[in-house]
Amino acid sequence: MRFDEPVLLYGAGREARSTRAFLKARQPDLKIYVTVDSGEAGIEEAEFLAPAELKAAIAARRFGLIVKSPGVSRYKPIFDAARAAAIPVTSNLNLWGLAYRAGRRVIAITGTKGKSTTATLTHLMLEKSGIDAGLAGNVGLAPLDIADRHETVVFELSSYQTADMSFLPDIAGLTNLYPEHVDWHGSVARYFADKLHLISREGDFRVGLGAGAATNALVLAAVSDHRRLLPPLPRTEDDALTVAVTASRLKGAHNLDNARLAAQLALAAGATREGIAEGIAAFQPLPHRLEEHRFGETLFVDDSISTTPEATKAALAAYHGRRIALIAGGHEREQDYGELVRLIEGHGVTTLVCLPVTGFRLAQAAHAAAPGVEVVPAHDLTEGMQGLAGRRGRFDTVILSPGAPSYNQFKNFEERGDRFVALARELFATSQ
Repeated sequence: MRFDEPVLLYGAGREARSTRAFLKARQPDLKIYVTVDSGEAGIEEAEFLAPAELKAAIAARRFGLIVKSPGVSRYKPIFDAARAAAIPVTSNLNLWGLAYRAGRRVIAITGTKGKSTTATLTHLMLEKSGIDAGLAGNVGLAPLDIADRHETVVFELSSYQTADMSFLPDIAGLTNLYPEHVDWHGSVARYFADKLHLISREGDFRVGLGAGAATNALVLAAVSDHRRLLPPLPRTEDDALTVAVTASRLKGAHNLDNARLAAQLALAAGATREGIAEGIAAFQPLPHRLEEHRFGETLFVDDSISTTPEATKAALAAYHGRRIALIAGGHEREQDYGELVRLIEGHGVTTLVCLPVTGFRLAQAAHAAAPGVEVVPAHDLTEGMQGLAGRRGRFDTVILSPGAPSYNQFKNFEERGDRFVALARELFATSQ
């Protein structure tokens, strides 16, 4: 693979740095440009191009390829201008496909929720079965960083990556499908199509479906040949898996579903029953996903990675029987919270802290649908946690599961989760 013209990196995050290292190793003297819509453009040995300069740069063909970071929407008009000028737009993942796909088994996993857990479990099950496997994508390494190190690569992919994925996997997994990321994709229909692009293309690859995908009409229509679908686990293996999950760090019925799908995918790639059980036992919860902390007499659950109502519902179901204070709300994506609000009382929620911006809609809906739940509006997480500190007799568990992205008040969900834990320690670590 050789690049005859300069390359523009659109974005300057983890994948952009990975792409820069790949290009430098291949062609040390290749001219590299970088542009960002916001933030720092700190890419080594790259010339910065302001977004306002891109249209003129495209017209002048100052570069012959654009490598787009996942967080940059492929539907930005500037990419239409690039394609019209015969300048291709690609990604770190697709460059991996060109450079390293041949001779390797690829397991690609996506879904609205549960894809990170499912991909991590699949990788562990393969490793414990003695299979040379690596983990890349949104978890593990950036695709180009994993390069050709392993015979089998498990990719955890977002809709941003599946939207224009140019190569086929050997095995594909889809956990579930709910509306999300409409701001990036432009519509719910386009989000669904971009997510389903992983499984809707013609090819000789197998497809495993999680419980939330197997009954979805859109998903089933996307798999044109149902003979490609992996069969459910046999009863004896499913029983053994349930026992293993019950004894593991995996919490909630949704994680049992994730483990089932991971086992299907791993078995299709040659995993053993023993390897599946050992992989489940070795699983460590991902940061900010049902991550437990105890301060004083109260259990705090950091589920800051929750950005959809479905993820919040799964978090509540995982703590059945507890008296719960739920902290929810965040960046507005026009998601439907009606079903979530209707079930909170039945899931043990006594107190609901509502954070901007979606928290305003949650508060209104809760007043009507859950009159037994005390609603605590808050301008920010600090005010919300201070409100809970004065109501600690109403709950034994506090769950931060916002059901919305974080970036109206935080840089990312990690910062939001860290702040939650710090406030819990500060306000609840000593009895009052």
